[in-house]
Parts: sequence; C-alpha cells; structure tokens
Amino acid sequence: MNFNAPLLRPIRILLFPFSLVYALLVWIRNRLFDKGLFSSTSFNLPLICVGNLSVGGTGKSTMVEFLVQRFKDKVPLAILSRGYKRKTRGYALADDRTSALEIGDEPMQFHLKFPEVTVAVGEERLVAIPQLLHDKPETKAIILDDAFQHRSVKAGLNILLTEYSNLFTRDWFLPTGDLRDEAASYKRGQIIVVTKCPANITEEERKSIIAEINPLEGQQVFFSTIDYGQPYHLAARHRVTINNHMEVLLVSGIANPVPLKEFLKENSQTYYEMLYSDHHIFSIDDWREIVKRFEAIQSTSKIILTTEKDAVRLSKFVSELQQTPVFVMPIEMRILFGQETAFLQLVSAFIDGFSLKN
Repeated sequence: MNFNAPLLRPIRILLFPFSLVYALLVWIRNRLFDKGLFSSTSFNLPLICVGNLSVGGTGKSTMVEFLVQRFKDKVPLAILSRGYKRKTRGYALADDRTSALEIGDEPMQFHLKFPEVTVAVGEERLVAIPQLLHDKPETKAIILDDAFQHRSVKAGLNILLTEYSNLFTRDWFLPTGDLRDEAASYKRGQIIVVTKCPANITEEERKSIIAEINPLEGQQVFFSTIDYGQPYHLAARHRVTINNHMEVLLVSGIANPVPLKEFLKENSQTYYEMLYSDHHIFSIDDWREIVKRFEAIQSTSKIILTTEKDAVRLSKFVSELQQTPVFVMPIEMRILFGQETAFLQLVSAFIDGFSLKN
C-alpha cells in the first residue's frame, strides 16, 4: 500500500498523535545508545553500512550493487541483509539451492547477480556476523544492507541515503511521515548520498541541498541518479528496446516505482500499471491476472515490464514465462558531478586503512 497516495494523506495526518509516540520511543532508544546504556559491538574487519532514515525506496539495493561491482575483485566481500519478508527466520547463507522465499527477494537478487560474492541474511546482525565469518573465513569486508538503525553493531563506515524527492530534512516520523529514525541521526553517517536525482540537476540546486542538509565537518555529500539499461527477457535473456511504438504493462511490487513510471512515460507509446505492495509475493492468481490484463492490450507491439526485485519473485512461473514477453529492467546508480572517483576513494581508503591497522 502506498501511504503517499493522495487519498491516504488525510489518514496519515489523523495518525499524527501516534507519530509523536513513535518519535519519543526513537529518541529514547538513540539516547540510550549514545550514552552507552545500550552497547554497540565493533568487529575486527571493515563493516560498511548502507542505510537510510526513512521507509520506502531510497535505492539501498542499487547502492549495494554499485559497491559490489567496484570492490568485489579487490577484496573478498560479503553482503549481510535482514532478508525482509522471507519465510524463514535466523541466519541463512545463500547457496545453489537457495530460493527467494528462504532469504528474501533483495538478497536473492544479489546472489543471482554476484554468485562469487557471499550473501547471507539474519535479523540480528550481532549474531549473524560471527556465523558468516565462521562459514566464510576468507571474508575481508562486509556490506550491511539496511542496517543504519541496527545500532547493536557499530559499522566503521555509514553510507546514508536520502531520496531527492523526499529528503529527510523535509520529512516527519511514521505514520504521518516516512521517517523511522530521527533526522538528527544523519550525524552518524560519514557519507551522505542524495539518490534518484534528475540527471540534469544543477550546481545551484546541489549547493542548496547541501546547505539544507548542513553536513558536519568531515561529512561528504554526494548526488546520484538512476541509469536504466536495456530490458532482458526473464527466461530467454534476449533484450528489447523500449520505443515510442511500444505499449508496456508495468508489473511492480517495489516501494517507489515513480522513476520507472517517468521513464516509461517518456520512452514508450503508453504504459499500463499493475502495482503491488512492496516485496509482494506473487501467487498463481496474480500471474493469471497479469496475463489476462496483458492479453487485453490491443497493440501488436507490447511487453510486460518488471523490476529486478520483482523478477526474483516472478521467476517461479518459469514454464509460463517461456511463452510470455516478460522483460526485466536493469538499473544502475551513477554518481553525478564527476564525483564517482572521490566517492570510491573514500570507501577504498576506509577498507585499506582498516587493513593497515591490523
């Protein structure tokens, strides 16, 4: 359910008293950690946390993949996620028999895209990290996916993401707003990335947003955008180019499909949408409804388009997919203003500096 939909905004406003209670609980929890009454544990290897302050799609998975692409050949990496909406609990290490139901769609996506990289899940990172290191002792650095609020583990490098269209500085606590942590927690991040920016964002706007964030001395602020690749067939893997003669049925169960919808608005003849809740587990009835809706489109040039996360959950309909034009839209993150090298140097310096200490 999209709580930012216009019809639901009045309901979110009515829930404001609950957001005050939530804000108080978050504030108390953070102060207990700050004062050492709740402990944070450090580990003897580089831990890179990718997180945010809000619920919804700020691009954490895309950032994790960006880091893995650039560092997997330089250092033995592992990714540790919670495994949101999986059907299991506790620690699990991905292998050749693993399914999305066991580890979650995002970790499964990582595992499929980077089979040479260790992928594990565990709600309690404090417990999962030693287990991961026991199973994969060659690991030299761990990327903690969505662990900014998991303060029982102290990451050496926190990369905090905030979405261009919903900056944490303009947000409020759940359920009235989208914040799951207090805005002041941005001070714990060494790197702040404003994600999903327009590719043509101006230097003037960049400076304005940095001033609004008001980074501490030593904090670095970067800006990124999304680049869409050429869609590939979910089963056969051949590719197609979306053009202004094509009609597209968008099937999506992600937190924020707006950027993809904007892309289709600009690049296809028209598009239709079947939107599901974030991390939706598709059933056979869902699949039949998707096919029915697709067959009702009169155009001879038409495809079903989905995201990489949704593709993981749709792939179980493999026999049907062979005959159906279901295409997957790959995405990549790109650092703007020519600062990719500077960003990577900060991450590399953290990893290398940690190694020198040991």
